[in-house]
Amino acid sequence: MYIFVICTILSTISFSQKIQKEKSPKKAALYSAILPGAGQVYTKKYWKVPIVYGGIVTSFYFINENNSKYIEYREAALLSNETGENQLGYNYSELKTLKEYYRRNRDVSYFIFVGVYILNIVDASVNAHLFSFDVSDDISMNIQPYSTLSNTGLALSFNF
Repeated sequence: MYIFVICTILSTISFSQKIQKEKSPKKAALYSAILPGAGQVYTKKYWKVPIVYGGIVTSFYFINENNSKYIEYREAALLSNETGENQLGYNYSELKTLKEYYRRNRDVSYFIFVGVYILNIVDASVNAHLFSFDVSDDISMNIQPYSTLSNTGLALSFNF
């Protein structure tokens, strides 16, 4: 089911790129919300896709790693509190501090994951807004004298 949806989105992106010159920011944001990186493909910023997935995978890795350490130290702290013995080479207060440290890091990793996801959507929308923006090297101002029978002066022309 998911593969069908992904293939449909990517085929829509590839066919619509040939038809239109300007990109829709709403479409780009929607594509990135459904499948991270799809908005970047839609706006032809292919080099950003590995960055998006790198951020998502990295934050997911830290969520998983910090959660497993949190569970390990939480269980050790509970066992240490019940038996009064040191667990994993730490006393109860040290285990409690380590447990809170990894819980906080896990929660921060969740925020980073959500931040990367939202930045992915915003980036796709901004790229679509700026898709047809002219970035040519011909940004200049020309000053030329002009003369007619009744007037003389300077003509200014701007190229953007």
